[in-house]
Amino acid sequence: MDVLPFFGCVIPNRLPFLEKSAKLVFKDLGINFIEVPFSCCPDPVGIAAVSEKAWVTLGARNLSIAEKENKKIVSFCNGCAETLIGVKHYIEHNKEEFEEIREILKKKGYNYKGTAEINHFVRYLIEGIGIEKIKKCVKNPLNGLKVATHTGCHYARPSDWIQWDDPLNPKCLDELVKAIGAEAINYTEKTLCCGAAVDRVNSKIALEIAKRKFQSITESGAQCIALNCPACFQQFDNIQKNVNKEFGTNFQIPIFYITELMAIAFGHSPEELGFKFHSTKLKSIFPDS
Repeated sequence: MDVLPFFGCVIPNRLPFLEKSAKLVFKDLGINFIEVPFSCCPDPVGIAAVSEKAWVTLGARNLSIAEKENKKIVSFCNGCAETLIGVKHYIEHNKEEFEEIREILKKKGYNYKGTAEINHFVRYLIEGIGIEKIKKCVKNPLNGLKVATHTGCHYARPSDWIQWDDPLNPKCLDELVKAIGAEAINYTEKTLCCGAAVDRVNSKIALEIAKRKFQSITESGAQCIALNCPACFQQFDNIQKNVNKEFGTNFQIPIFYITELMAIAFGHSPEELGFKFHSTKLKSIFPDS
């Protein structure tokens, strides 16, 4: 099956090893990626706050490209998925205001129809591929590994746009963890924000948020964090040393994008996946990394 991967800006430019894991996993599952000239989604917070018109125009351009290809978009970024779903939602509910934007797109050769289908990659793995098929690809089950999952703020919210999973008690990422043999550990601060957006304006508050998150995960007995958002990955992977310096703690919690753990379970090696590029060392989980 062919799909259009939407990796956004952060993964290709800052975290290409996450893209590598996603491509390996989807290839193993029989999904073929068709590359098309998507632009920035654009950002659902910053750009939308500065100019809603620019946000809708750029998002509609991306959706028009997918419509021309007549293939599903699979987004590997929470923010990108929120923007693309949100832009489609906006257009459906603001048709008169969109006519000016439609004319702008037409001048550039794009014809928006409203037929694009957008999936967050976790949703696509669950609904488009299925847990049973994922289990069949597992060669090295991660038995005994205790994993704390973190879905991030933009994964299922705003719920009236996204209509996926439970925004207050998300379960689907846990299902993927279980499918590869690991144990999904519940913890108190499971839905707490990573603090990345707060970090832009108040780094001290961001450190306090991260400390609460890391403390809750440590107390739960989980050995690592698995997530599905590149912004959350960067925040958790990079901030631990700053949290330790600020609060005198000693957090060394390995951070994984869920497709990295899936790729390991599917038989790929830490070296192949570029584990050496993680800021927080992974040797407590994978000694050879």
